[in-house]
Amino acid sequence: MTVLDVPVISTVELTSSRASPLLVVGPSLGTSVRELWGEVAALLTDQFHVLGWELPGHGTNRSVSEHAASMSSIAQGVVTAVDRFLAVNGLAHPRFAYAGDSVGGAVGLHLLLEHRPRISGAILACTGARLGDTASWRERAHLVAGQGTEVVVEGSLQRWFGPGFTQRRPDITDTFTRRLLEVNPVGYAQVCHALAGFDVTDRLAEIAAPVLAIAGDQDRPTPVPLLREIAEGVQDGHLAVLPGVGHLAPVEAPESVADLAIVHLSA
Repeated sequence: MTVLDVPVISTVELTSSRASPLLVVGPSLGTSVRELWGEVAALLTDQFHVLGWELPGHGTNRSVSEHAASMSSIAQGVVTAVDRFLAVNGLAHPRFAYAGDSVGGAVGLHLLLEHRPRISGAILACTGARLGDTASWRERAHLVAGQGTEVVVEGSLQRWFGPGFTQRRPDITDTFTRRLLEVNPVGYAQVCHALAGFDVTDRLAEIAAPVLAIAGDQDRPTPVPLLREIAEGVQDGHLAVLPGVGHLAPVEAPESVADLAIVHLSA
């Protein structure tokens, strides 16, 4: 029998406006939440207290486990980490808004399904109710566990950004490359295995909280139809499509994502 792990999730405070409503933001595989959401968070300082979380072995979270994890158990780890942050800092936010990109969006779907009283509304960017196929995720997990994240750098950069972005913003490309190389291979592989078992397609209709699905029209891993499926499948869903944007919308179009967050999450 497989032992499922509730991974240790770390939090990163992206804004200091603690009197504002709480917005929790989640990363994509191979990224650090500060680099992914930092510019959006800066644009939301007057509206939200933005708290990010890191995947196992990613960014500031150096904790990894050999046990298997699932998107559901990662979502539980996020709730535990948020509650720990609130308790340590004497804050009370029984409910919070959520935004996640890619894997962060997949975790968001589980938060909406399994922690319904906690989530007031969500933005799910560049994600899907199912991501990729089981065999490919297991193959990537095996590859990275054996050879490190350097073997997925080239493919990740091709998947992450829309046409011409790496040429326009080599500084961002270099930062994301460095962060990917710093990811612990065990943590990366653990998330790949969790993605291999992720599929909530048949449960979308259970989600009652308002959801905004954001798609990039140049996103190859999660094209527009996957985001439309979420928007049309939940009880209160909407779709926004960003032109020229690839898989990391908060990086490529921070102003657009921030504007959408203000309208959707403040409603």
